[in-house]
Amino acid sequence: MKILVCAKRVVDANVKISVKADGSGVDLANLKMAMNPFDEIAVEEAVRLREAGAADESVVVSLGTSASQETLRTALAMGIDRAVLVESERDLQPLAVAKLLAEVVKREQPDLIIMGKQAIDDDNNQTGQMLAALLGWGQGTFASRVVPASGEVEVTREIDGGLETLALALPAVVTADLRLNEPRYVKLPNIMKAKKKPLEVIAADELGVDIEPRLEVLKVEEPPKRSGGVKVADVAELVDKLRNEARVL
Repeated sequence: MKILVCAKRVVDANVKISVKADGSGVDLANLKMAMNPFDEIAVEEAVRLREAGAADESVVVSLGTSASQETLRTALAMGIDRAVLVESERDLQPLAVAKLLAEVVKREQPDLIIMGKQAIDDDNNQTGQMLAALLGWGQGTFASRVVPASGEVEVTREIDGGLETLALALPAVVTADLRLNEPRYVKLPNIMKAKKKPLEVIAADELGVDIEPRLEVLKVEEPPKRSGGVKVADVAELVDKLRNEARVL
């Protein structure tokens, strides 16, 4: 089995971001960047399946500027065999990403695609579903457990009512949730070894895909600051405030 895993370069989850003065977007100047946490979980799962002998090869793909090579090298240091960068300086929206990934899939012919359920920068939670639709493959979203079998993969997914287990015929697309695994710490020797692993760069224009944006960002604003709480003397006053001020009763 061949696994293709996706990794996006985003602002580090621990970094405090701010909106540009003109409201056109988030100010990314001098911010620490990292692999999207959900994609990191997907990479870890691909590596574990490879180590367990369930896969013969693992490939990581990222879409973005040349700076995304750093993210790919991190995935290689975690244990992925080789990397592919679809390079583009343009803002890639979910549909464009799904179309580009579909072209990469045609080239690589993987049996299983694993990606994070969403990216923490735009929080769209769309790319995995769109990719599965474009390919005509089965999909298992919000996966908390992935067990490959002969010709299929068993996916336990988190839903509102609890857990749901699906048996997907391969090839298939799986999107990773938080509880799928805990990514490993990348050691320095593995980082050095990753520099020698193959990394292919493909220009997005070479794939012949329409990546024109379908959505326009009109304005970006920070959420309003929360006001301080108040103390009440008794239950009667609490009920009064909930009914007359908050109007939730």
